[in-house]
Amino acid sequence: MDRYKRLASNTLILALGQFGSKLLVYIMMPFYTGVLGPKGYGEVGVIVNASMLIMGVITLSIGESVIRFGLDDKYDKSQVFSIGLITTLTGLIIFIPFVPSVGLIDFLSDYSILIYLYVFTGSIKSVCALFVRSTGNVRLFAIDGIFTTVVNISLNLIFLLGFNLGVLGYVLSVVLADLASIVFLFYTGRLTAYLRLFGIDRQLRRLMYKFSIPMIPTAIMWWVTSVSDSFFITAMLGFEYAGIYNAAYKLPNIIALVSGIFSQAWNMSAITERNSRTIAKFYSDVFNFYQSVIYIIAAAMLLSIRQLLGIMAQGEGFDEAFKHSPLIILAVVFTCFSTFMGSVYVASKKSVRSMLTAMGGAVVNIILNLILIPPLEIDGAALATLVSYIVIFTVRVVDTRSLVFMDLKPIKMGSNLILLCAMGAVVMFAENVMFYHITLSALFLLIIIINYRAGLAALQFFLRRKSNSQGA
Repeated sequence: MDRYKRLASNTLILALGQFGSKLLVYIMMPFYTGVLGPKGYGEVGVIVNASMLIMGVITLSIGESVIRFGLDDKYDKSQVFSIGLITTLTGLIIFIPFVPSVGLIDFLSDYSILIYLYVFTGSIKSVCALFVRSTGNVRLFAIDGIFTTVVNISLNLIFLLGFNLGVLGYVLSVVLADLASIVFLFYTGRLTAYLRLFGIDRQLRRLMYKFSIPMIPTAIMWWVTSVSDSFFITAMLGFEYAGIYNAAYKLPNIIALVSGIFSQAWNMSAITERNSRTIAKFYSDVFNFYQSVIYIIAAAMLLSIRQLLGIMAQGEGFDEAFKHSPLIILAVVFTCFSTFMGSVYVASKKSVRSMLTAMGGAVVNIILNLILIPPLEIDGAALATLVSYIVIFTVRVVDTRSLVFMDLKPIKMGSNLILLCAMGAVVMFAENVMFYHITLSALFLLIIIINYRAGLAALQFFLRRKSNSQGA
């Protein structure tokens, strides 16, 4: 039971630390959409998405190796951190002459310097935070999440409300918050004690690069599948449509937020337990609980999306944004499942296979975006993302069976997905208010009935774990 307790403990700590900080961002969403409007909100989304792509490329995705090798007791943690930080700084220096080339993309031409600053602080912060988590200091990792968010929101209020800096103020807030986080992590995590400028272990560096470099195309493919939609929409329809799409995506991302918090703890368990004889049962048990939680959250999101998005997306142009969310919610569900299956590759150091499966989904996404956006507009981009994640998940289910054979409960999965699709259809097409609310409530209740046992068992386990921790 130690493995389950460790997973529960890490998940609980990360949830307490990160969910609160992320919740502040959602509370601020009406402020962002109201101040920036659809156009400005679309510009911010494009800048952030472009920066995330560049980060993965110029740092060689070294953060993936930092967490993977940092969690393995066979490797010296000082060497892991030093290799990660030096690689990141080297990439940032090499990228400087290429910064003007970012401006060659028409809708990014005014933001080249801002994007570099975003990439610079974000890349260093990522390595520091991932290393802190790899040392087992999950509490500090979670506290840093809260600290960074509070600083970011405080600066948002100053720059957007006080100085009316718009998109510039939003990006500067993120940059300065990440800078504050770097200082905070170095001081509280005593990272200088791990830093080695000389005497780098070349063999370990080769191993880390061998693992992380295939993650570069993987990161690109995930970017294409996950966030390139806003680029396609911007290029084909304009910033206003991209802003509406980003608003419609914001609430479904709560599902990804919950999944991401759990995945951070789960990857730690998957890596440390990779040699266990009962690893297949461990994976199957965890996935059974995991998918039940995802279904319940997705159903609750569909039940309330119209009201919630009406509150959170303020300003002219966001009125119909909720109708685009069902396809996005289903896409996020399959994103979560694909990420879970990807943990098998991380634990087994099969980064090339992770890359190939992500590549297949990215190709599907690009083709479908070009085909579907002209006739279906925003829904075309959402549908393209949904189909691409279904492809990735299906391929990974088949491919990972040679590594870990999991029982995915296919009947349970199929029943839940049919009900979620039915809820999505009601949100998108139902006109009668009474039919809308009664049908959604009935479908939501069915999903609760199907999943309550697994969800209740997980909740009881986490509460018991929390009680034991407090008693100790």
